[in-house]
Amino acid sequence: ACSVHAQSDPKPAPTAAKPAAEAPDNPYGLKAMIEHGDLVSKGVLGILLIMSLGTWITLGTKLLEQRKLLGEAKAVAAASKFWAAGSLHQGAESLAKEGAFRYIAETALEASKRHEGVLAGVDLGSWLSTSLEEAGDEVEHRLHKGLAFLATVGSTSPFVGLFGTVWGILNALTAIGVAGQASIDKVAGPVGEALIMTALGLAVAVPAVLGYNWLVGRNTTALHHVTTFGSKLRAALL
Repeated sequence: ACSVHAQSDPKPAPTAAKPAAEAPDNPYGLKAMIEHGDLVSKGVLGILLIMSLGTWITLGTKLLEQRKLLGEAKAVAAASKFWAAGSLHQGAESLAKEGAFRYIAETALEASKRHEGVLAGVDLGSWLSTSLEEAGDEVEHRLHKGLAFLATVGSTSPFVGLFGTVWGILNALTAIGVAGQASIDKVAGPVGEALIMTALGLAVAVPAVLGYNWLVGRNTTALHHVTTFGSKLRAALL
């Protein structure tokens, strides 16, 4: 009798794991619009980019200016070095150089010295009040400088984005007319471009509007400290 030895089948070799398929690039996204968009769409994107950069630069600059002024106001109110000084001249020297409060103090001191000649006929209190008001207006002008740009961006950037939206829809209708049929592949690109333009216009406008309102509120607080300091300085000089 012949003994038959059954041979076990060899185990199949493990197959190598297939690499994960990379996600295809979105043919209707922002990157595709930048690469394949026409001159008008790229121009709208450039304008929105300039508006956005200007908005954030203005916000950062004005915030630093306000922090400096509010810090000076806090130092004047807390330390009281100015009012505890032997004279107003010494008190002015204790204030931060090139600061708003030192500018107010030096303006008032200079006005008290120049109360002579023709100005001698003007009441000293009225003359000091006029000088302090002019100095306060100058500080207010410096604080508000640049806020008009934020207001302009906040009010116009949605319309710039809307223009890009209308242009994208026009391109979609043109593609439909050329193709003779409203297929998805013909209109998806222009319609996607139109929606992106709308979103970008709002994304630029919202920070500008919120930043403008926030900075205006902080300016009001800072100018209140400046006005209070000027009133006390006028009383001290009189």
